[in-house]
Amino acid sequence: MRFLWKLYFRLIGWKIRDPFPINTPKAVIIVAPHTCVDDLFIGLAAKSILRLNTLHFFGKQELFKGVTGFLLRSFGGMPVDRFSKKNMVDQAVDQINAHSEFLLALSPEGTRKKVERLRTGFYYIAQKAQVPIVMVAFDFGNKQIRIEQPFYTTSDEAADFKKIIDYYAPIQGKYTELGLSHLQLI
Repeated sequence: MRFLWKLYFRLIGWKIRDPFPINTPKAVIIVAPHTCVDDLFIGLAAKSILRLNTLHFFGKQELFKGVTGFLLRSFGGMPVDRFSKKNMVDQAVDQINAHSEFLLALSPEGTRKKVERLRTGFYYIAQKAQVPIVMVAFDFGNKQIRIEQPFYTTSDEAADFKKIIDYYAPIQGKYTELGLSHLQLI
């Protein structure tokens, strides 16, 4: 599969600009801006090319039925019960803690639509599991994946979110009007 994903990247003209940080067996990876379904295929290609075999992503359990479920699981997808008594943060922390190596990729927007603020679940997952956050940008303007060095949450949540927004604000998603640049002004 790795060969096919590399071929796909070459055909669409994309590159991975930065290496994934070594010695990061566990992390919450936030990927933004998330503006279109193409992000899934670019992410799956990057996962394979970078050999991130322990990278997982969550999806609502309804998506994990039949052939679709088989495919999603084979690519690292994990179903979550959105109606469980145990909230999503705790479900994610349990998964991270149950493995010696576990990378969890999430969209900080939580949707492909324009948002007025980032979701906070990824932040609390990283904080509660005591793992770093790795910011990954899908830069459609330059057709490249950008990867930042890991950082741990601090006691200053507002400063941490400012750092995240400042990183993503200039990044152009496929649909620029759905990006995050407007959040820098808030």
